[in-house]
Amino acid sequence: MTKIKEHPTERLRCWNEGKNLRKSYYEDYLEAPEKGGIRWAGGAWAFSSIPAGLGDDVYCITGEPYGATIAFFKDFAAQCHDAVEGAGFPRTLCAYMRNYWGAILLDKFILTDGTVVEGAPIPDFIWQDHICCSHGKWYEVVRWLEKQKKKKEIPMYCVDVSVGYAGPNEKIEDYKVNYIIQQLNDGIDWLEKTTGREYNDKLLCDAVWNEMKATSLWAEICSLNKAVPAPLDEKSMYSLYVMGTLMKHKSECVAFYETLRDEIRDRVKRGIAATPYERFRVITDTQPPWGFLKVFREMEKYGVVSLGSLYTFGLIGMWELKADGTWTPKTLPEKRPQTREEALRAIVEWTLHKPEWAHFYRPELKTQMIKNIVDQWNVDAVLLHYNRGCEGLSVHIAENRLGLLEAGVPVFPFEGNMGDEREFDFAGTMARLTAFFESMGLKKLIE
Repeated sequence: MTKIKEHPTERLRCWNEGKNLRKSYYEDYLEAPEKGGIRWAGGAWAFSSIPAGLGDDVYCITGEPYGATIAFFKDFAAQCHDAVEGAGFPRTLCAYMRNYWGAILLDKFILTDGTVVEGAPIPDFIWQDHICCSHGKWYEVVRWLEKQKKKKEIPMYCVDVSVGYAGPNEKIEDYKVNYIIQQLNDGIDWLEKTTGREYNDKLLCDAVWNEMKATSLWAEICSLNKAVPAPLDEKSMYSLYVMGTLMKHKSECVAFYETLRDEIRDRVKRGIAATPYERFRVITDTQPPWGFLKVFREMEKYGVVSLGSLYTFGLIGMWELKADGTWTPKTLPEKRPQTREEALRAIVEWTLHKPEWAHFYRPELKTQMIKNIVDQWNVDAVLLHYNRGCEGLSVHIAENRLGLLEAGVPVFPFEGNMGDEREFDFAGTMARLTAFFESMGLKKLIE
């Protein structure tokens, strides 16, 4: 019997730094009034660098990561499901959105260690953009729920970004860019009137530059996973990419990603692996079932490592296509923005090339991006999550499966829900996944 090579592994040195950064993010939002600050709520894809111009004491909570945090703690998630369904909302809606609403209905707030705090913090305003069928409506319902419960009217501003969805190197027409820039300019006026604060363009320019650096850095980190053995696994990446969904506009995020990038470079140089046995490399496509991340540990027993996903690579990472077809981290502009107009144009043009935005309505782009990762990261198979909890990222998934199969890529499809544990069959999925691995010639190495 051929002996399987065992690679050296070690814990990330910066792991606790990232853990504490996430912890502080939620605590700061909860305690903002005590610090004399203000807080806003919105999506992880909202233009978060714009409210940063109101001051250094502005704290936000981004809805999708918070919905995922709830999903991870299944007992609290079950309470949220009961509350939101008891209020008459159907299970077919976005799972993150339902988790978020459920926490409001319960009037509770959960922290990253699972501690549940009585009294859900109320944002001073909502700052959102509308890309899928749920985003804008999500926070309209939040406003309605808060008004019903606490008689508080929350001001809301939502940016329409439906003109976008460009591929990595596609030209975006000026009228599309200008349309969004005008909305952001109007939004700045709205922020001043809503908060009574004077807007600071220098803080805006700093935040925009931070966001561009952070998202390019994350792509660089993902690129390092081309190495064999892979220095990172997908389960660990979920705890690392999330900083970009929470605070990509902050210098703390940039500093952490620089530290992480340097450590991953060192791991590649020394041959440090994410998992001790790597003999089969896979990726996934969208959000995982957050309550069942142990799936990734089960795969490792077969010597299978998941290098990441289009979701982990493209939700925060920004990419460009080179002339030879190589997918590489997006190059920063030659100089940082100096004025409001430069900052707004820079962040709009940068954001409209976000990979995750493109595949909402461009299934051929999603298939091609996954194929690029398969080819350049030496991937052996793709796991596609038919995710009932996110219509936007699953809408064309059957077409993506066919496109990958036609390209000769082995595909394992599975059904589930990223935010509702009731819709994921762990035992059944593992039985099918085991059969898939065995069809690939893999046998279990570890019991």
